[in-house]
Amino acid sequence: MNIIKNNKANVIRVVVIAAAVTLVVVGLLNGGFKDTFNKAIHICYECIGIG
Repeated sequence: MNIIKNNKANVIRVVVIAAAVTLVVVGLLNGGFKDTFNKAIHICYECIGIG
């Protein structure tokens, strides 16, 4: 019974990790990292008083 629970947990882990990787790749291909990077740059400039 314990082996079945571990196997089921492993399948769920693999599915969640595969979904996460898929969404990260889709986000990268969609250009989402550019928006996040630009926002991070502007926040840092505002924090140090340049922008």
